[in-house]
Amino acid sequence: MPKPSASKAAAETGKTRRFISGVVEGFYGRPWTMEQRTELFQREQKWGLNTYLYAPKDDYKHRMYWRDLYSPEEAEKLVALITAAKKNGVDFIYAISPGLDITFSNPKEVATLKRKLDQVSGFGCSSFSLLFDDIETEMCPADKQAFSSFAHAQVAVTNEVFKHLGQPDTFLFCPTDYCAAFCTPNVSQSAYLHTVGENLLPGIDVLWTGPKVVSHHITVESIVEVSSVLKRAPVIWDNIHANDYDPQRIFMGPYKDRPTDLIPKLRGVLTNPNCEYYPNFVAIHTLATWCRSEGGRVGGRRDVEMSDDDEAGSDPCYSPKRALTLALTDWLQEFLSTDQPGGPRPLNPTHLKKESSDEEPMQTDVGDPVYVPGSGDNPLFTAEPLTLDDLQLLSELFYLPYEHGSTARTMLRELDWLKAHREAVGEAETEMTAEWRSRAKCFDVMCVAVFTMFNRLSNAPNRSILYDLYNYICDIKSGVTLARAYVKQLGGQSRPSAQVMTDDPEPWGFRGGLSGEFQRMLPCHGNRDLFRHPPMTSVYSIRPFCPEDKTEIQKIHMEMQRGEAKAPAAALPALISDGLAGGQLSPSPNCGLVLEDERGVCGYALGLTDATAAALNNQRALPGDFPSLVTMQLHPRVTDPAPARRMIGRLLSLMKTSGSRGVFCELRQGDRRMFDFYSKLGSFTTLKMAGQPQDVIAMGTSL
Repeated sequence: MPKPSASKAAAETGKTRRFISGVVEGFYGRPWTMEQRTELFQREQKWGLNTYLYAPKDDYKHRMYWRDLYSPEEAEKLVALITAAKKNGVDFIYAISPGLDITFSNPKEVATLKRKLDQVSGFGCSSFSLLFDDIETEMCPADKQAFSSFAHAQVAVTNEVFKHLGQPDTFLFCPTDYCAAFCTPNVSQSAYLHTVGENLLPGIDVLWTGPKVVSHHITVESIVEVSSVLKRAPVIWDNIHANDYDPQRIFMGPYKDRPTDLIPKLRGVLTNPNCEYYPNFVAIHTLATWCRSEGGRVGGRRDVEMSDDDEAGSDPCYSPKRALTLALTDWLQEFLSTDQPGGPRPLNPTHLKKESSDEEPMQTDVGDPVYVPGSGDNPLFTAEPLTLDDLQLLSELFYLPYEHGSTARTMLRELDWLKAHREAVGEAETEMTAEWRSRAKCFDVMCVAVFTMFNRLSNAPNRSILYDLYNYICDIKSGVTLARAYVKQLGGQSRPSAQVMTDDPEPWGFRGGLSGEFQRMLPCHGNRDLFRHPPMTSVYSIRPFCPEDKTEIQKIHMEMQRGEAKAPAAALPALISDGLAGGQLSPSPNCGLVLEDERGVCGYALGLTDATAAALNNQRALPGDFPSLVTMQLHPRVTDPAPARRMIGRLLSLMKTSGSRGVFCELRQGDRRMFDFYSKLGSFTTLKMAGQPQDVIAMGTSL
């Protein structure tokens, strides 16, 4: 029996729906603990946020085993969590992700979904969300008979569940095409989004991440466009601080590049932050400041006044720089509070032994005298207190996905200049020599500041925050140490370091993120260089191939062919896969993927499940156990192998699903880059094919 309509009742009383603001726990990785979530609710109440969306991808009863009801023990924890949220004035939204394997047209499946949400409703939850993100878009045969499109299937089930729950005031729907980059051919012409906008009941709000999965900028114009299609203002699911896609990075910069003019155009904003709970202090605090900015619907007072040093043309109601300072000032107090007994102490007293006992006595500092070193002894170690400047530096070293903080940019720029002008050091004393030494000294001061920050963080009383940060600050300390040693070597202040100069570094000597960029600016790291001028980092996304991608794929294919040729007129041996990359052949259904970065298409992976005809056209005989063909290529600007590994892994999985038992690829001998890539995957081995040209290499793997 459908429950009474909460949203209709609200409409009848003229109640204004409040702006949704808060946190979504929606990342891939270890979910937060119940204690951490309870603490989050307290922070949200303190900072003026009002919502928590429960959607951890690795809660198996939220996603993978969504049909299973919660056990009594699990139910008790959720009841306590929902109660804690209510106590702090936070709307607890329970999200469920049935899209991995639900049959939309099966009434039993829909009944199971309703039963699961009824159970959670019984826990005291009154707000819900259905998520259909990050799933395959191909419908099963039964759904194809019942629905004209994937969007129609999702909307039908969502509307039915919404009505079953009594049309709650807060009910969120996450579409499969949840950002502009996923829309075909674009937002305004997306058949999927138009179906959602026209058929989804008006009381249901839609989640949206912006132009991309991780959006650099979200503009008013882009929100107006998608709102027109959806026929409602979206709720932003903001991944600007998410780090579940790269274990080398964490983001502690301020909420930015979203003008406060967006607030009246939106239904709400939820941040999906770092996997680590404690470092999200800055992300959540600065979002709260943004939401409270003047002109928004969340609050009436402006917390961050603009100052003369804010950038010209910036938001008149919100300064990321000042918001960051406010957040770090508050965070410093948490760092300095002891979260557990046995934290660091300013002095290290000696311990006395109880001489009358045969057993090793328990060490104790009760009544112990303080050790005072003599004139020739080492001085006592003193744990220096953490400062606001240390946290400012920490934030700038681990800033945001699309930019480093100002200190990080300065260090990269100075190291680049010192390396480029190293010849000046060997010359007679000139103005250039003096400048080089002056800038090297400044660079050394910045390096020492990083080491000081590391030591102070390591001795901060609050160990819980430190443990979430420790791997990251160790990593950046290592990278800065190498960079400092190299500059000292260039300046003649130290002997050459084998660790700096080796062309075959150990795995722990080559890292990603800012630390990796420092290292790849040093000699013998250029073949893995992610650093560009000006310094930047890249965020990649993988999506299904569509016919409109052929032109860009051909461009990459031709550019890589030119790179393989030793001279412009050099003749290259034909590959079976040339037809796929050149557009003469189309990949098999669901067997094509495209890699994109902020500049557009930068790679592809295409497959033919049956390559018999293509092989015959090239006078080749297929290897017996490898009937399928794959080809993959990356633009030269893609130097990070991680997205390439993810893309080929997904393609092989798709081809196995399509019935392939084994795949092969062909490479020209000059394409050492792709040969090394396939070799390092570990599963591809060299093959021999009848009719294979002498300067062509075939490799294959079983599925």
